[in-house]
Amino acid sequence: MSDRNVHKAGFTPSGIAAGSVASSTMSREAKASGGGVPSGGATATLQGMGAKGTTHSSGYTSSGISGGSRASNTMSKEAAAHGGGVPRGGTTATVQSI
Repeated sequence: MSDRNVHKAGFTPSGIAAGSVASSTMSREAKASGGGVPSGGATATLQGMGAKGTTHSSGYTSSGISGGSRASNTMSKEAAAHGGGVPRGGTTATVQSI
């Protein structure tokens, strides 16, 4: 994953861009969780990366998720919370797709 892709999706240093993939993700996530965007969710994770320019060290790569990385930790927690599988549309799947 590159900072460019994250920024292009609308997760920028100045916030989430209106009308972007980022704003759609934020809207869906807020509706699903009763009006707020959860800490550690896809929106928060990607916005943090977009604001700081830290995608290169996150572990989400074009070859998959790097072992021992922040991404693998997120994936592990998400899988454990969902009975062993990573849910489609969850944090791991959304961030990895971008």
